[in-house]
Amino acid sequence: MSYQTLKRAVTARLEIKKSEFIAYAYPVNSREEAMFHVEQLREQYADARHHCWAYIIGDPDNTTSAGFDDDGEPNGTAGRPILNVLQHKAIGNIIIIVVRYFGGIKLGAGGLTRAYAGSAQAAVDQMTLSAYVPMITVQILAEFATEAQCRYIVDSLNGSIDNVAYSKQVLLTVTLAEADINNLKESLAVAGRVLESP
Repeated sequence: MSYQTLKRAVTARLEIKKSEFIAYAYPVNSREEAMFHVEQLREQYADARHHCWAYIIGDPDNTTSAGFDDDGEPNGTAGRPILNVLQHKAIGNIIIIVVRYFGGIKLGAGGLTRAYAGSAQAAVDQMTLSAYVPMITVQILAEFATEAQCRYIVDSLNGSIDNVAYSKQVLLTVTLAEADINNLKESLAVAGRVLESP
């Protein structure tokens, strides 16, 4: 599972035969989050003719959580071309919404398909992408005397400590790259142990 994700939201504008296409791309982790951005743009551009979109949650090659909407444009001329750009570029956890102001000149089905794909591509051209790294959250049980060593090991694996609970022992809740879990277990050795999920 190797794909890119968007670091921060971007915008791109195109004008094609007097129609204005404004493409917005947002990083998202759920369909609800994606739809939130759609609704925001519907309010912001209430006078626009169309708000077409496509999103992919997770791996773009395994689109069990993907969707698109032509929002009144002829079937298959808006949402699908946007989705195709995302899949072709292997970008996941993203939504692209293209707001269209109609300029009075009809583009035809082929013209619309090219315009929406071009708008999505224009947004992609503005993007800063990073490789998706699957993360995992685990708990480490340690003695007070070895807490500092556990913290050092987590830090050396570029993990983050989300929570620390003190009782008879120290319980650290940490997040790190899934690929580093075995390194963590080996590095902890006697300093602490990773609690297995129930």
